[in-house]
Amino acid sequence: MINCQPERKRTRSILASTWINQSVMELLGRYLERSNSISSVMAQDAVNEEILRDDLRYYFMSPCEKYRTRRHIPWKLGVQILKIVMITTQLILFGLNNQLVVSYKEENTMALKNLFLKDYTGVDEDDYSVAVYTQQGVYESLHYVLDQYRQLGRLTTGPITYPEDEDGHLLPLDMCKEHYKRGSVEPSDEAYDIDAQLETVCTSYDPKNGSLQTLYNSSFFNLDFYRLVDIKITFQLKGINLQTVRSRELPDCYSFYVTITFDNQCHSGKVKIFLDIDTERCACKNWKISGTAQKNTHYLLIFDGFVILVCLTSAVLCSRSIVLAVRLLQRFSRFFHESYNRKVCEEDQKEFLNGWYVLVIVSDLLAIVGTILKMEIQTKNLTSYDVCSIFLGTSTLMVWVSVIRYLGYFQKYNVLILTMKAAFPKVLRFCCCAGMIYLGYTFCGWIVLGPYHEKFEGLSRVAECLFSLVNGDDMFTTFAQLKDKNTLVWLFSRAYLYSFISLFIYMVLSLFIALITDAYETIKNYQKEGFPLTDLHKFLREQKDFPVVEESSQADVHIRNSVLCCCQRIGDVTQTALAALG
Repeated sequence: MINCQPERKRTRSILASTWINQSVMELLGRYLERSNSISSVMAQDAVNEEILRDDLRYYFMSPCEKYRTRRHIPWKLGVQILKIVMITTQLILFGLNNQLVVSYKEENTMALKNLFLKDYTGVDEDDYSVAVYTQQGVYESLHYVLDQYRQLGRLTTGPITYPEDEDGHLLPLDMCKEHYKRGSVEPSDEAYDIDAQLETVCTSYDPKNGSLQTLYNSSFFNLDFYRLVDIKITFQLKGINLQTVRSRELPDCYSFYVTITFDNQCHSGKVKIFLDIDTERCACKNWKISGTAQKNTHYLLIFDGFVILVCLTSAVLCSRSIVLAVRLLQRFSRFFHESYNRKVCEEDQKEFLNGWYVLVIVSDLLAIVGTILKMEIQTKNLTSYDVCSIFLGTSTLMVWVSVIRYLGYFQKYNVLILTMKAAFPKVLRFCCCAGMIYLGYTFCGWIVLGPYHEKFEGLSRVAECLFSLVNGDDMFTTFAQLKDKNTLVWLFSRAYLYSFISLFIYMVLSLFIALITDAYETIKNYQKEGFPLTDLHKFLREQKDFPVVEESSQADVHIRNSVLCCCQRIGDVTQTALAALG
């Protein structure tokens, strides 16, 4: 009988070794496949990193560099240049037209003062036009106003006349006097009896049907000057501004609301006479004009429409740039967190949030609103010259300021922007501290020097006077105009003015300049030695020295775990095979 035991053991050994080899090769194949997949993932991450770096570099390029790199036409730059030209041209045209309106109002005011105020010299006395000092002077001035109003059509040289109501009747002139209800005054006995309640008595005069003599003899002109507070004469006039025809625009119609006030509130023996005019512009109802005025208006409206279109295009392009910047910041933040387990610092985040785009968008919106108001004014639907001027002027200011952004791409022109940016926080804190001292001097000067110096009569005038002193303007006049009737106040004024000038000129102003100079020197040193590098700058320069929270990346940890797992499985298979051989 043949012994087959050794042959069986040999067969089993061969089968076991074959199985082990197959298992090992299978595990090694799986390991290599996983390693290749990890390598492909790492290669894809490297590609994504380069794409992100290229996008970031392109975002921070100047318009010319973008054109040289990718041949992208700098549309925003072209739109901004076109917008500057169009908005500035629009502002100049509107300003020239506004000058005509302002000159018309000022000259009419001067004409009406000379026409209705007796003994007017052509120059206002302080804040009033004329002053009278006798009862006869008050009566003569009142009679003069009424007589001039009655003869308006024969006296005036301009197209001004009386207004009419809807029924075709002339609107009358109104006169109202305000006085104490009851009272008696005896200065010699130092006695008085006054009822502080005020009464108002009014009358009216029709220049076509009324009689001046009857009005003069009425009880209205029985004035008790010790009780009289003021007399107000109000009337309305109509006029047409024909000078706009020379600028090829339609003339405007105006309503002048005139108020002449005889002010006796102080009861000092001096009655001050004021003439105030409120002007309202309105569209002329019936008009006919030949020439090119109407065509010129149509051309201006078409030009204004193009301005609105350019501003809308600029706002859309800048809004798109802001959206792209936010998305790019999100990509960069996500990459930094996944690759280095770090957050993007605030300085790098500010690089993406471009304040110039916000400034351009705000200027575009102001320009659009101002242009719409201008078009309404040209079509005689609105008369808000002042509101329109504010919108157009502010938008033009912002448009020209935004040009600095493009100069910032050149190192020689970028010093101003960087210096302002570096010095602004320190200057703001410094101004807050200096402002407290300034306000203290303002209130002190107003309460102490106000009764003795015209420049300190009001808080706003005190602030303006002190600001002019800080800039070295009108110093001697401020010292000399103080009334030296009170020795104590005179001495206080000298200590007040000398201390303020010394403190603000020699200390506060010098420190203010020093802050800006320090920021300028810092920027100059950075330009010579290089600016501090942030994480964003290092990433763009392909530097890898970022502080990493973990010692190894996620890919290395994954590979190490895969190798350990594979070796452990090979060991388990070997032990199983040896047990089977046993």
